Amino acid sequence: MLAAVYTGQQQVEVREVPTPEIGPGELLVRVEACGICHTDLKKIEYDLLAGPRIYGHETAGVVAGVGAGVTRFALGDRVVAFHHIPCSQCFYCQRKLYAQCPVYKRVGITAGYEPAGGGFAQYIRIMDWIVARGVEKIPDGVSYAAASLVEPLNTCLKAVVQAAPQPGDTVIVMGQGPIGLKFTMLLKDAGAHVIASDLSAHRRALAASLGAGDAVDPRHTDLATLARDRSHGRGADLVFVAVSAPKIVEQAVRATRPGARIVLFAQTSEKERIELAGADICKDERMLCGSYSADVDLQAESANLIFSGRLPVERLISHRVPLAGFRDGMELALHPDEQSLKILIEPQQGIA
Repeated sequence: MLAAVYTGQQQVEVREVPTPEIGPGELLVRVEACGICHTDLKKIEYDLLAGPRIYGHETAGVVAGVGAGVTRFALGDRVVAFHHIPCSQCFYCQRKLYAQCPVYKRVGITAGYEPAGGGFAQYIRIMDWIVARGVEKIPDGVSYAAASLVEPLNTCLKAVVQAAPQPGDTVIVMGQGPIGLKFTMLLKDAGAHVIASDLSAHRRALAASLGAGDAVDPRHTDLATLARDRSHGRGADLVFVAVSAPKIVEQAVRATRPGARIVLFAQTSEKERIELAGADICKDERMLCGSYSADVDLQAESANLIFSGRLPVERLISHRVPLAGFRDGMELALHPDEQSLKILIEPQQGIA
């Protein structure tokens, strides 16, 4: 089969590799769509893990092989798979901090080499503990493209559930890339007034069409002033920081009322530093928290939000790229133009 193999030193090579073999309790899935995620791009751009590896974890496809003992899935089933599933028994799982579970940190999907997701390949092997709890069937009438967004939607839903917005809350979403736009849709669905902030006119227009009450350019609109205008002078009840930029967290805090919650979603770099006045958190009783990765308890709900059509996530897809064009898709994801948003790899595209 063909795969986009990360070979190290920021290099990716599309080449032939052996199709994975499966064992008892496992599935072989023919990949139909896999989203390019910025966590994968960071691993490539900063050479965070040694090659060779095959990345890609926002994966949807069709079952092409069924291991002994698997009864819930059959050949031809259309499925979406999560690459991390927690043990549900450890200290962190008991506190529902699933992303900190040692088992969760193990990747359970591979296309060969060290397990790394594998979705940037024609076939993936799904290991037994993922088959048991981390695979959802795709209903008829739902595209593979839409289904590939279930995993990233789950990560956003996790953050929204954690922040617990109330109907009528004023909520700022900083950044309207594919993740920020998912936040905008989820928060609108929860009954909040969403202030969407982004430098791109195209993304602001899409945010407005997806339910943002205000869609503004932070270079020309003061978010703190606008939030007070929309909240009877108080300030934002919630802020989701869905983009990384210097001083953006400090800006988020300034835009909120006392007692507000600020959720950091894009601040994943060990090198990023935040400088805040202690009184902004202590005296004003704000809550500054992080949210990372998916939540197994929300797996079915995140799938249903897409499968039901309740959230029109397919509108976020701007490019569909064959596996042979992976490097072009990666470059566009790293350096987006005005029109680019979610970029999908379709490994069967162009294959006879």
